[in-house]
Amino acid sequence: MSDNSSPREQLDLSPDEMRELGYRVVDRLVDHLETLPDQSAGRQARRKEMEEQFDEPLPTEGEDPIEVLEQATEEILSYAMRPNHPRFFGFIPSPSNFVSVMADALTSGFNPFLGMWMEAAGPSQIELTTIDWLRELCGLPDKAGGLFTSGGSAANLTALCAAREVMLAPDQVRDAVIYFSDQTHSSIDRALRILGFQPDQIRRLPSDDHFRLDLEALQTAISDDRAAGRHPFCVVANPGTTNTGAVDPLAQIADLCEREELWMHADGAYGTAAVLCEEGRAKLDGIGRAHSLSFDPHKWLFQPFEIGCVLTRNRRWLRDTFRVLPEYLEDIDMDEEEVNFADHGLQLTRNFRALKLWMSLKVFGASAFADAVQHGFDMARTAEQIIRDRPDWSLVTPAQMGILTFRYEPEDLPESSIESLNHQLVSAIFEDSWALTSSTKLRGSTVLRFCPINPRTTEDDIRETIDHFGKLARRCHRELDAASAGQQA
Repeated sequence: MSDNSSPREQLDLSPDEMRELGYRVVDRLVDHLETLPDQSAGRQARRKEMEEQFDEPLPTEGEDPIEVLEQATEEILSYAMRPNHPRFFGFIPSPSNFVSVMADALTSGFNPFLGMWMEAAGPSQIELTTIDWLRELCGLPDKAGGLFTSGGSAANLTALCAAREVMLAPDQVRDAVIYFSDQTHSSIDRALRILGFQPDQIRRLPSDDHFRLDLEALQTAISDDRAAGRHPFCVVANPGTTNTGAVDPLAQIADLCEREELWMHADGAYGTAAVLCEEGRAKLDGIGRAHSLSFDPHKWLFQPFEIGCVLTRNRRWLRDTFRVLPEYLEDIDMDEEEVNFADHGLQLTRNFRALKLWMSLKVFGASAFADAVQHGFDMARTAEQIIRDRPDWSLVTPAQMGILTFRYEPEDLPESSIESLNHQLVSAIFEDSWALTSSTKLRGSTVLRFCPINPRTTEDDIRETIDHFGKLARRCHRELDAASAGQQA
């Protein structure tokens, strides 16, 4: 390449072009966030439609960056759900905040490498500081430590890998057994598959009447496995399940694990962040006794995707599990005091995930985050009361950890038709997309699952959404009646 090549030929823009593009990006973000309540909660399209709109040959010549930005914002990003929308109640919302968005922009722009201390001492220390804030909030001891990951799935995999390494000798792995309830998130199953555990090593126990891990069933299963010569090694507890927000009896599980010498992992991808507020801390009593726990700051700590976290009671457990030192990395292994995060998890190359959480906690303060978490509890209770007051709606599980479940049950329909009606209602909600919630199965029945944890969600949003769902449900009811009449004719 010649010395007089243009900035574009060097994969760069001129300073003026960078500023214009950057200012326009910020303008688009602010406009999007300010108008969210006036937008739908999502927009869907079929694969064929998207292929027809976006499939094109690889461009050989560059295009104007402002025109490409317009295509990205107006055409591409518009076809997506909006997990930060005040009427997005499905799955687990990701409300985000603008300070963290800007932190992610800084991280991408400065592009630090967070695998090794020698390459990013400042960012590495901020990761350590932020992890320590979370450790203290969760009640783990001073010697605990952790790692920021892409999300809860990676955090669970990291924790279970450490549990296997610490708890099992090589000749015990094949006969090792792990225990959890039927409400446990599928990421645990995926992690166990990756780690090589077979189906006969997994005890998925029926939950109790409140969808919590049944302690009596757990104790029986452990005793039976010991009697059969197997090696129980881990119990996974839920500090707030994805389905209903149910909290397993954490303190009693900790007692049992201590008595049976088992590893306790708390999969709190959703619920752990509730320790920020007083109500949440009371509900999660015992979580600080876990050997490991996971959670997702991109859920109830209001961060953009992706940021998960794994914590262990002893920070050395992660290093002892994952540290590998090839000859091309010997230069970085100079000082035991300096932390190389590549030694603590799966990734060598990793970005600066902590900056967005650190910056937003610094700007807003922990008390503002605590108030926002409490708001989620309050909004769920508001939704519960509205459901109780509306005819034809039936509450299935009450507000727990910011989640409730319910379904549409008009008195003039038999159970088989009610099931079909709720299936149809879920499809109608997604097709309509003015507001969004998702469904799940509880004891074989389809229910709507409602998670109103966005701090920007108001009581009016809740009330208007449930009324809107009622209109959609009545329309589905009429369609079901018409279809039934047509079949009879």
